[in-house]
Amino acid sequence: MIEEVGFPPGVLNVCPGFGETAGDALVRHPDVAMITFTGSAEVGARIAAAAAPTLKQVSLELGGKSPNIVFDDADDLRRVAAESATAIFYESGQVCCAGSRLMVQSRAYDEVVGGLVDEARKLRLGPGLAPATTLGPLVSEEQAERVTGFLREGIAAGARALTGGERAGGPLANGYFVEPTVIADVADDMTVCREEIFGPAVVVQRFESLEEVANRANASAYALSACIWTADLRKAQKLAAMVEVGTVWSSCYGNVDANVPWGGFKKSGYGKDCGREGLEKFLRTKAVWTQL
Repeated sequence: MIEEVGFPPGVLNVCPGFGETAGDALVRHPDVAMITFTGSAEVGARIAAAAAPTLKQVSLELGGKSPNIVFDDADDLRRVAAESATAIFYESGQVCCAGSRLMVQSRAYDEVVGGLVDEARKLRLGPGLAPATTLGPLVSEEQAERVTGFLREGIAAGARALTGGERAGGPLANGYFVEPTVIADVADDMTVCREEIFGPAVVVQRFESLEEVANRANASAYALSACIWTADLRKAQKLAAMVEVGTVWSSCYGNVDANVPWGGFKKSGYGKDCGREGLEKFLRTKAVWTQL
């Protein structure tokens, strides 16, 4: 298909195989000048280490624990709750920029979290091709166990599942189905609040002030994206400048465009996809001097 649209043969080459075999060979090979990778922070760190001996360029788009921040002056809190449900349950939460940490100003907390729980309970777990399904399975048994392991650990540490929290039973018991989960009473130092769960589970927390929520959001090891819900544009712009992430959405969630750079900082990786920056990372600058 690539050749049919006009790319010369050899511009795109496909090397089928698993990461630990084909991927590892590409990362270590001295004739490969650059590696770009999208995946987990753990694998990204291994790739960077394996690429170091050949000093090849590396661009990493890794995980996230994106704060979804709701102020009490946001317009239509029920809509915010619905958008926040989409932000975490889309693709069963298997999205690097999933809104997996919902932080709500205290006066709006009950309405937003109540609306989120209502939205979660409306979802229909099932096979992805079934017409009635609105929440499909996770990618593997390993991932389903990893997600539920995080949930069990969080509940054991004192968090509380407002809905969900378990693998699905009944006819779905043999699949990789995890219930849409909303977890409350979560402290900042809990594993469920710090680590990327990569499943249909969101932690909800209260905050009081802009400065407080900025500091708590920035305390994360991840820095991919954040969202701000407020009717006050000045407040949104102030907080957008304060949060240490690569993308900030204001009164919307998940908007992307091929012209806009995408990529995070800290454990979310380095380098950009899309936009001018996404093209320039594949280029090498050469200076040529000539004496006339």
